Amino acid sequence: MFRHTPLRYAALIILFSGALFTAFTAGYFGMEILTEILILAILVLALDLVAGFGGMVSLAHGALMGLGAYAFVALATKAGLDPWVAASAAVAITAGTGWVIGAICARSHGIYFIMATLAFGQMGYSYFFEQSFFGGDDGMVGPRRFDLGFIGINLNDSRSFALFCLAILGVIYLVAMAILRSGLGRSLTGVTHNEKRMRALGLNVWRVKADVFGLSGAMAGIAGVLAAQHIMFISPKMLHWTVSGEALVVVILGGLGTLVGPLVGAVAFVVMKHELSHVTTYWHLIVGLVLIAVVMSRANGIFGFIEARFRPKTDRMIQSIQTRDDAKEIAKDA
Repeated sequence: MFRHTPLRYAALIILFSGALFTAFTAGYFGMEILTEILILAILVLALDLVAGFGGMVSLAHGALMGLGAYAFVALATKAGLDPWVAASAAVAITAGTGWVIGAICARSHGIYFIMATLAFGQMGYSYFFEQSFFGGDDGMVGPRRFDLGFIGINLNDSRSFALFCLAILGVIYLVAMAILRSGLGRSLTGVTHNEKRMRALGLNVWRVKADVFGLSGAMAGIAGVLAAQHIMFISPKMLHWTVSGEALVVVILGGLGTLVGPLVGAVAFVVMKHELSHVTTYWHLIVGLVLIAVVMSRANGIFGFIEARFRPKTDRMIQSIQTRDDAKEIAKDA
């Protein structure tokens, strides 16, 4: 069953505290970067759920995020629905689409699974690129942001919107934890480690994969809704396979199958992108070199490297505390 180590809890506290500190001290540009990090973090959490814990490396998650953004904008602007209703419907659409993709691709593995998801993603990109109803390659202007005036919050303020995205990220992280600790999550772990054995035990393997992919699709859809509200504009570029590729790079960079690692990767990737772009237009090259260094180090990303260095120390500390507590209990009984 998925568990958090003290080091992972510490990393979460540091990341959350850093986000709060930035939200209350940074200027407008800093708020925009923070919001970009938070939305990317939601997307890579969704991807880590299927790729890190389910072994389903997907190149369709960028398209799922883009689908969520398009569905939200179309329902809110063209259908005239309330933004909250439009957002709920958009997330349901991406969840259903993710479930269908997962069900169709469930019996493929490895490179075949990657190529199948890539095909679905590019189909979505081509569709929205050619559809004049959705603005074609010109894209669409997004609707107004959610109205939280009834509780005195104006999401048109960049700080309020960043804090709103942080709250949504926190909820999605807790949901991802709950999924991994549930029966579905344990079944997913069993399928990842030995699919044939789980099938022999009578488990409906394709259904497990489809259900997890659907839940992951819903999370990607939430990222799309927030992205549409953040930039107030969407285009087919959101569905391009390079968006999924970048998300996969972020997951690997931070630490695959850790939940915490992708958050670290999102921070590192966005900060590097904005800082290095001021120095050179070839910032992708430097990020690529960093990724190669991380992979060649044989550590599971940045967070995996940190865990390899500090986890033995924290484990020994916890063991010594438990031993001391056990000794105290024995002394009391004596």
